[in-house]
Amino acid sequence: MTAAPTRIEYRKVTRRFAPQRKGAEGVTAVIDVDLAIADGEVVSLIGPSGCGKSTLLNMGAGLYLPSEGEVLVDGVMVDRPNPQVAFMLQKDLLLPWRTIRENIELGLQIRGVAPAERRDRALRLMERCHLTGFADHHPHQLSGGMRQRAALARTLAVEPLVLLMDEPFSALDAQTKMVLQADLARSLADERKTALFITHDLVESVALSDRVLVMSRRPGRIIEELVVDLPDRDNPFGRRQHPRVTEYVKALTALLDIGHQELHA
Repeated sequence: MTAAPTRIEYRKVTRRFAPQRKGAEGVTAVIDVDLAIADGEVVSLIGPSGCGKSTLLNMGAGLYLPSEGEVLVDGVMVDRPNPQVAFMLQKDLLLPWRTIRENIELGLQIRGVAPAERRDRALRLMERCHLTGFADHHPHQLSGGMRQRAALARTLAVEPLVLLMDEPFSALDAQTKMVLQADLARSLADERKTALFITHDLVESVALSDRVLVMSRRPGRIIEELVVDLPDRDNPFGRRQHPRVTEYVKALTALLDIGHQELHA
C-alpha cells in the first residue's frame, strides 16, 4: 500500500523573537521542531500556555518565517502567506457589513472566482454546515455557534490543502462545541483534508485526531506523540463514549504534568 503524501512538514524549525524594548531579552518560542502530517491526517497539538503552539501555526501559514529550519506545504517551502493553507481561529472574524453568504465567499472573491461559482459553493457549504436559510443574515443576527459554523464554511470554501485551526471552539458552550466538533469531523473526513489543530481540551484532542502531539514549556519542542487508535474519527460523539478515551486523557494529563505546572508556563 502506497503511503499518503506529506502535506505539511516542519524541519528542525526554531523561531526566535527580538526583544520588545531596549534592555529586554529576546524570546525563543519554539526550538528544533520536526513534524510531518500526511494527506488526510488530523493532528492535535497540546501543551502549556506560551509554549509556541500558535507560533507553529503562524509559520505554517507563512505569517512568520522560521529563524532556523524550514516549513514545507506539499513539498514547497513556505516563505510567504500560502493560498494552499487556510487558518481558523477562536474568533470568527466575520465582516459585519457582509451577509453570511458573502462572508463565506470572501476568500473566493479575493481569488477571482466567478460570482456564480462562488455563490454555488457557498450555498453548498452552508447546507453542509447547517446554515441553510441564513444566507442573507448578517453576523450580528447569528449565535456564536452559528457564526463559527460560518467561519468553518469560509475556511473550507477555498479548498485548502491544509487547515490550521487555533482553538476554534474554545469560546463556545459545551453543547455547541460538541455539535461543531461533529460538523468539523465530518467535513474533514468527507473532503479528506489535512489539519493541524490546537486545543487545550484533552478529550477534544482525542475525539478529533489521528495523533496528539505534546509540547514542552517554552522554548517549545515536541516531547511526545500519542497515536489515537480508535475507530470512526468522523464521529467524535461516538469516540467520546469509547472506554479507551479515559486512558488517553490520563496519559496526556501525565505528559503535561497538569497540577504541577506554573500557571503561565
